[in-house]
Amino acid sequence: RSISDSAMIGAMKFSVASSGRIRSRIIARRRRSKMSRGRSAVMPALVPAGAAVHKSRMDDVDASPRANPATAMRALARRAGRMALDYALPPRCPGCGTIVADDASFCLPCWQSLDFLDRPACAACSMPLGTGAADGMMCGACLAKTPPFAGAPAAVAYGPVARTVALRLKYGRRLGHAPLMAKLMARKLPLTGGPPLLLIPVPLHRWRIWSRGFNQAALIADALARVTGVDADPLLLTRRRHTPSMRGRGRKERAATVKGAFALAADAKPKLKGRHVVLIDDVHASGATLHACARALRGGGAAAVSALTWARVVPADLLTDGQDIDFAALDSDIGANGF
Repeated sequence: RSISDSAMIGAMKFSVASSGRIRSRIIARRRRSKMSRGRSAVMPALVPAGAAVHKSRMDDVDASPRANPATAMRALARRAGRMALDYALPPRCPGCGTIVADDASFCLPCWQSLDFLDRPACAACSMPLGTGAADGMMCGACLAKTPPFAGAPAAVAYGPVARTVALRLKYGRRLGHAPLMAKLMARKLPLTGGPPLLLIPVPLHRWRIWSRGFNQAALIADALARVTGVDADPLLLTRRRHTPSMRGRGRKERAATVKGAFALAADAKPKLKGRHVVLIDDVHASGATLHACARALRGGGAAAVSALTWARVVPADLLTDGQDIDFAALDSDIGANGF
């Protein structure tokens, strides 16, 4: 009997101790919950909403592989496949071909040689102005004759690296260069205020498309539309007659070559009404092609027309590295460079 009484007393003590431990755990859990609610109330004041959302999404991504082994295995397989691909075909700089860490990235020397056109420029044609110029000023050429478009910014100045990237896309079939160019061009798009934007690539004649296989301006416009979410339509503007190469031609000859070469599609006018059309091209040399396209689009009822290009030919005295550009040799010489 004494043994049973002792066992009963021990069981009661164990029950009390267990209930105490359970209760302490519940209290601690409630305290942690209150503290987390307090921190979440302060979080918006300390961390931007976007960062908080990003963190929560990252937490979900980190938790999902642990919750689902199949997802973890797929992620591991993708990572292994990527490592094998990088080993067999390592990413290379689009300017010089040096092996780099990530796709669509330049090596340090090529990146440093790019002249990003972020300094004050002409309000009408976006040609960079000299030191001391203020925003809103116009260059002498635009004061003498206003261009048919409202601004023509470019991502970089035309130079050795920018030229190599453009020519390898156009003639070397390096189609992966188009998204790279679009990412650097996207920051020049006027995404806020004004009429809705519409991206229209400078068209090629069907003979040129048959021989080359693609329109490099259309590839850039498509990549730019994916990056920014802006609409793009490569069929609203057409090239109704074939024009010879611009190589070796001066400014006036280029303007005469493309005069009347562009026309609108039959259903273009309703789509252009009330839109700010942004012409997309790879290189802005004399501007003759962009001028001809802009005139056709303005005649179709576009609310505004501007241009956006990958590289802009800039006079040597305005280049940061002092390099000189042979204007007459632009746009067509590819064989000599081996691309």
